Amino acid sequence: MDVKRRNNVTVTGNPLGRTVVLAHGFGCDQNMWRHTLPALVDDYRVVLFDYVGSGRSDLSAFSEHRYASLDGYATDVVEICAALDLRDAVFVGHSVSAMIGVLAAGRVPSRIGALVMVAPSPCYIDDDGYRGGFSAEDIDELLTSLESNYLGWSATMAPVIMGNADRPELGEELKNSFCATDPDIARIFARTTFLSDSRQDLKGVGVPTLVLECTQDVIAPREVGAFVHQAIAGSTLVTLDATGHCPQLSAPEATNAAITDFLVRLR
Repeated sequence: MDVKRRNNVTVTGNPLGRTVVLAHGFGCDQNMWRHTLPALVDDYRVVLFDYVGSGRSDLSAFSEHRYASLDGYATDVVEICAALDLRDAVFVGHSVSAMIGVLAAGRVPSRIGALVMVAPSPCYIDDDGYRGGFSAEDIDELLTSLESNYLGWSATMAPVIMGNADRPELGEELKNSFCATDPDIARIFARTTFLSDSRQDLKGVGVPTLVLECTQDVIAPREVGAFVHQAIAGSTLVTLDATGHCPQLSAPEATNAAITDFLVRLR
């Protein structure tokens, strides 16, 4: 199968610049990076894509078996990197994509040379000595609600996840993005996301890493950002002047500045 078509891969920007891969989170697609793209295209070659089941990807390529774990999504990333013959790329992953990037970088270290983790969470469920932000019962209720009425869940949860109640258009955009996803595929991706536990994988990260957190985020509270930063040796933690779980939409200037500052330091 043509990987570029399967994942609706887009390559833009400066062909002579270092490659930056932008990876979206659950219920989203590459359009979520439209405010970040202008900050990168002059100096960097930028790769965008949609995970199978999202955006304009080839829905016929979706496999419940493959995408029942984050490894399946990481395989997508590895195959995209191979198809484009990427070397020393910077992988920018939002939300669950931050952990997908960790897995992919571990498998192809020559292709992914740095990570930017935007609102990451290696585990959403509270554990002894760890605060993920949700109890096991919370996650069970979330998934049950999502599976029984996905459109209703999207309308209720999107504004909560986005935050910024004073800017309802942002929550509306996320809701529309959620609702554009096939409910059966969303159900599987949600289970894969919210039941994942990638805490041990963080210890294996050996590339320069930027961790971006928001001041308030119901999906990835600041304790999570501190945990990720502590788990990845030599990582940089930046707390954005932003609220909600999608700072690339709610606070693009601050998000872009943090990303580009990191990229400049990599040179």
